[in-house]
Amino acid sequence: MNMEQIKFDEKGLIPAIVQDANTKEVLTLAYMNAVSLAKSLETKETWFYSRSRQELWHKGATSGNTQKIVEMKLDCDRDAIVVLVQPAGPACHTGAISCFSERILKEV
Repeated sequence: MNMEQIKFDEKGLIPAIVQDANTKEVLTLAYMNAVSLAKSLETKETWFYSRSRQELWHKGATSGNTQKIVEMKLDCDRDAIVVLVQPAGPACHTGAISCFSERILKEV
């Protein structure tokens, strides 16, 4: 993959939608910069850029809840990434499997 083809935003970030490779459940939405994307490709585990802390973070470094990357896909505009993972534990810092657990609409 040519990193020059990826369209990072004005802050040098690209959204990364993380899904469970088996269930396809969306686990989290995080952001990557060029360094975290390169580290993710190199280590086959997810690395992100924390917008609040302004630093790189390796998912699971403190919790042990790592995410082994199975596949990564770039969208057609080259400005978003889907990361399919095999999670080793919950994705959310609250302990929930997914960061997307608060329902705001459900059709009956």
